[in-house]
Amino acid sequence: MNSIESREPVLKVEHLTLSYKTRRGNVRAARDISFEIHLGEALGLVGESGCGKSTVAFAIMGFLAENAQVEGGRILFQGEDLLQKDEQELRRLRGSQVAMVYQDPMTTLNPSIRIGSQLEEVLVEHEKLNRKQSYTRCIEMLEKVQMPDPERVMERYPHQISGGQQQRVVIAMALLCNPALLVMDEPTTALDVTVEATVLDMIASLRQQFDSAVLYISHNLGVVARVCDRVGVMYAGELVEDATVDDVFLNPFHPYTQSLMGCIPRIGASKMTAPLCPIPGRVPPLVALPDGCVFQPRCGYARDVCERIHPDLVQVGGQRRYVRCGNWETVSRTNVNAQRGPTAGQVCADAAPEEALLDVRRVKTFYTNTPSWTSRLLSGKKVTHVKAVDNVSLSLPPRKILGIVGESGCGKTTLAKTIAGLIPPTAGEIVFLGVDVSKVVEKRPKEVFRELQMVFQNPDSTLNPTQSVAQILARPLRISGVVHRSEVGAEIDRLLNAVNLDDSYLDRRPRQMSGGEKQRVAIARAFASRPQLVVCDEPVSALDVSVQCSVLNTLLDIQNEYGTGLLFISHDLSMVRYLCDTIVVMYLGKVTEMGPTDALFTPPYHPYTEALLSAVPVPDPSIEQARIRLEGAVPSALDPPQGCRFHTRCPRKIGAICETEEPPAVSPCEGHVIYCHIPLEELEQMKPVVEL
Repeated sequence: MNSIESREPVLKVEHLTLSYKTRRGNVRAARDISFEIHLGEALGLVGESGCGKSTVAFAIMGFLAENAQVEGGRILFQGEDLLQKDEQELRRLRGSQVAMVYQDPMTTLNPSIRIGSQLEEVLVEHEKLNRKQSYTRCIEMLEKVQMPDPERVMERYPHQISGGQQQRVVIAMALLCNPALLVMDEPTTALDVTVEATVLDMIASLRQQFDSAVLYISHNLGVVARVCDRVGVMYAGELVEDATVDDVFLNPFHPYTQSLMGCIPRIGASKMTAPLCPIPGRVPPLVALPDGCVFQPRCGYARDVCERIHPDLVQVGGQRRYVRCGNWETVSRTNVNAQRGPTAGQVCADAAPEEALLDVRRVKTFYTNTPSWTSRLLSGKKVTHVKAVDNVSLSLPPRKILGIVGESGCGKTTLAKTIAGLIPPTAGEIVFLGVDVSKVVEKRPKEVFRELQMVFQNPDSTLNPTQSVAQILARPLRISGVVHRSEVGAEIDRLLNAVNLDDSYLDRRPRQMSGGEKQRVAIARAFASRPQLVVCDEPVSALDVSVQCSVLNTLLDIQNEYGTGLLFISHDLSMVRYLCDTIVVMYLGKVTEMGPTDALFTPPYHPYTEALLSAVPVPDPSIEQARIRLEGAVPSALDPPQGCRFHTRCPRKIGAICETEEPPAVSPCEGHVIYCHIPLEELEQMKPVVEL
């Protein structure tokens, strides 16, 4: 790695300009893109949706759409221009010397062919090995990507393994021929944070082992900070900054890069110490780009000259550091980390607790798994139960935000749906505003229905595509009766203003809005009836970091204005740390830890909380983070382990007691509870996972 600078680059993109022919004219999706990647080096390409990241990746692979055309530039792979090669030559390169890993492994894997056959086909096609040789090589590669029981995996179909295992298979497939260049397009976006951490460790290890050049595309800046040597920042089809990871994250030279850093909730800060700074405005459409610098309409450093002169990508500050900004020296003198809050100290609840807005008492929600009558007749299979939520208790005071975190399958969403009345609890009580609401929403009193609303992850599945924004917001106002019918129009205007939208959106349908705008409308609708509690299930996970930041601020502002309590479900611990007052950690239907937010981010913690914190991608290369990785998959909720449910994966398991007995509750201080067999004195000796 020390001799990278002296080598010829594996990939060199020179002044690449790409456009798409559309009915609205030529859309220049990538303009004057230049960067290079050397052997053993990883370059992360980041930016908002639509900035051109994937367009560049597909151009490198030769996967351009029929309406795409290259207007200029070169893509040099090992000195040869890929743009000059025909389809047959490109086909020989793909999979052997250049390989790509996509975001969704199921778009790569054929669901009707066994995994072994798909892996062996790569070697038979590109290296002309026989089946026996191919099988041996495939087993070796699956072992290198840390696949458990590779022989059995070779016999399975894609749907018979987990998402993390599917992505490992795809990575193994890409590396089978030891490619010189590996292009990875959001390869861990769909994975749990713990699985993502393991896959990222594996990618870093394999990159060193195979000495491949890597182009890593992601919107997650924490992931890029963990796996890449360099970062290229794209905005509206242009590369605006290209530098080392440390330079970009600790001292960015471009205003857009600096603005992106301000959008990220940092793991050591909260809403009280470091407010997020959304980027004003929005990315301009590629068919109507502004004159001069494309970022100047949103830039806090813009001068008159920025409106007239389009800046070039120039080398500044040192070797292989490039920026597209005429005002970079002023930007570089601003400390991007000045907003970071102090190290979180242990904080427990000292004041007398208020009467709970929501009280969940020993709630169980089981799904019945009924086999077909033929299965019952022939194999004797019996009715079983998926224990999605098993004996969960929690409390939410008025005007507070409670976060629920955990891996996929831990029961977060099921608990949220049970509280919202979308599914009935199997046992236990749910008391809301002093009323027992342990029933589905149709059977709840109308007044309670008005006081409890929900914001879902995907607004497309909850907004009526045939209705305008005015109609969408008018309906809950009329049903709830919070304002007189004559005041509905004025209330709609006020709601739109609260979520930073104006009256130009009144007549728009969902298809005429961006993802962030649709989610703002969904939030406005949830608050329309002025509820006491809003349940938010991953409301910003599908959004860009800049839009995510803006929506979070909107959520906080409107929550403060109405004094509403929030139940916030997320897999992103940085976001939960920033937003929430208290946190509940769930694993396989059980609560493993709960307490004030600051208390959960400092020792003592439950071993599962410790592992989750270790897995969070931190968007700051200067921060030290312990490496704790969980082995094995999450057990099935159909047959959860006896004793402590986490014992099958726990790196701190102390003995047979973990396998046979339910863990007791230990309390380091008022309001903080850990369910673990490890003595509290030992838990208190744990070292912090993140050194801020």
